[in-house]
Amino acid sequence: MVESCGMSYLLQQIANAVPLATLYATLAFGYAIAFAVTRRADITYGAIFAFSGHLYVLVAHFGWNELRLVLPAALALGALAALSGGVATGLVSGRFIIRPLASVSPNAVIVGSLGLVLVLMEGARLAAQTRELWLPPLMKEPIVLWSGEGFPVTLTTLQCLSTAILLLLLGMGAVLLVRSTWGRRWRAVSEDSRAAEMCGVDARTVFVISYAAAALMASICGILATSYYGTMDFGAGLVFGLKVVLIAAAGGHANPIRAAGGAAVIGFAETLWAGYGPIVWRDLVIVGGLVAVLVMSRRERIVP
Repeated sequence: MVESCGMSYLLQQIANAVPLATLYATLAFGYAIAFAVTRRADITYGAIFAFSGHLYVLVAHFGWNELRLVLPAALALGALAALSGGVATGLVSGRFIIRPLASVSPNAVIVGSLGLVLVLMEGARLAAQTRELWLPPLMKEPIVLWSGEGFPVTLTTLQCLSTAILLLLLGMGAVLLVRSTWGRRWRAVSEDSRAAEMCGVDARTVFVISYAAAALMASICGILATSYYGTMDFGAGLVFGLKVVLIAAAGGHANPIRAAGGAAVIGFAETLWAGYGPIVWRDLVIVGGLVAVLVMSRRERIVP
């Protein structure tokens, strides 16, 4: 009986890790798309993730309380606002902030992205009047994945739906980068933007579209994460901005598929540590390991 419960507990922890792993993988995939053309550490991406979650909750509450919409319509309105706001933020920041600063120095991008994070965080806080807005529990019905001699292994309907959406998004993104014309242009710009421009590729347009595509993936992740947790903290923009940079380093910043794979491993490791290790040490161990990977994988450029 004890062995059966132990096996069920392990399977439950693995099942719990799948939604988090797909979320991390999708965030890392989108971040790598933007990083490949900027080659600069940028915490704006995590801020767009959190900002989209804030917009989703704020507009859904407005639709429910002010417009008197039914809950599905209010959530749809919030999701539409979050997608529009997230992509618009990515377009504007990529075109007018990150791209001009990327040609100056890495420090300029860090300072600019930090300023943008603060603007988005404070804007969301002021719009919500510093209130923690919450969504009702959504699609919380359990789906039994495995039933043995121990307790059944389950995930909620929302967890399963979110995992399916994110896996589909990852698959579509991978195919687009490998097989589409824009994917070939993106690879050319990411490898050498000047050489790509000499071959007739508009590097500026590719840069802006890459940033918008990354913002779209961050916005979708923000909506799904907020739907599951019920809210989005005002300080999540800075926290996730830093965390995504470190998570993407696990597989490689400039390769979206490898970055997604490395991020998925981090998602499994984080969940299993929470299930078997002291949870107070989880963030220290995971973030410390990510920093170590980033330092060891750093390559110095030899200047003759």
